[in-house]
Amino acid sequence: MTTNALGIYEKALPQNMSWEDKFKLVHNLGYNFLEFSIDESNERLSRLDWSKQERAEFRQVMWATNSRINTLMLSGHRRYPLGSRDPNVRRKSLEIMQKAIDLAVDLGISNIQLAGYDVFYEPKTPQSHEFFLENLQKCVDMAAKKLVMLSIETMDDPFLNSMQKIAHVKTQIKSPWLQGYPDLGNISAWPENDVVYDLENNIEDIAAVHLKDTKRVTPTFKGQFKEVPFGDGDVDFEGCLKTLKRLDYSGSFTVEMWTESASDPIREVGKAKAFFDALFAKVGIEQEKI
Repeated sequence: MTTNALGIYEKALPQNMSWEDKFKLVHNLGYNFLEFSIDESNERLSRLDWSKQERAEFRQVMWATNSRINTLMLSGHRRYPLGSRDPNVRRKSLEIMQKAIDLAVDLGISNIQLAGYDVFYEPKTPQSHEFFLENLQKCVDMAAKKLVMLSIETMDDPFLNSMQKIAHVKTQIKSPWLQGYPDLGNISAWPENDVVYDLENNIEDIAAVHLKDTKRVTPTFKGQFKEVPFGDGDVDFEGCLKTLKRLDYSGSFTVEMWTESASDPIREVGKAKAFFDALFAKVGIEQEKI
């Protein structure tokens, strides 16, 4: 059987918990690791400026609970995009990237998931495309110096919504430190994508995989990319997981949920674990032991 690690996104867990309690909860719920969030909120962006003491304390808690973080999810670039028309925003985006790389090194995180948006709150233009590629090259150069992987996520946005598009970006920026992070929900939601074909043709560029349910984009529906309960959306998880098993994908999976403010987030995360336990068993994927 194929063996893979299964992690849980930080935003799935209750907000008001200590790091020690969060790490223990991750194991108690049956997950192998936590995915760390640096989103566009001031609170999470401030983590980039943690002091040496704060970083050391975090590491100590992580080690004491026999925990690890496989990926830092860097969605803060939605607010400060690499492709912004504003040069001050672009400078800020590069500053965020350098700080994220340094934080990853200090916390022992080897992979930074990069949101595949040229811009998010601004109009998309050929110039935003060019600014994105220009600054992505700078980001990859920064990461390579510290041996940190940057993995572009397939998005809820047409700009980079498939592994095929990420593979094309890799023809423009040639580096082993730039890879893809397919979100099975996002790929499945776009009608132009053949999910199996996309995974088959680009398996060598996949560093990690997000597990998220979505509802498809149609001519009359813009799709639903967040907060779709597992099994209620359109993602053929069994088919996707069978494909990845056949391709001998040995990287990690992360369950992506936003239940930290739910009435009972622990129950919701437990339900998600049971959902994927059943699917893993059905397709022959063995989860790494806790």
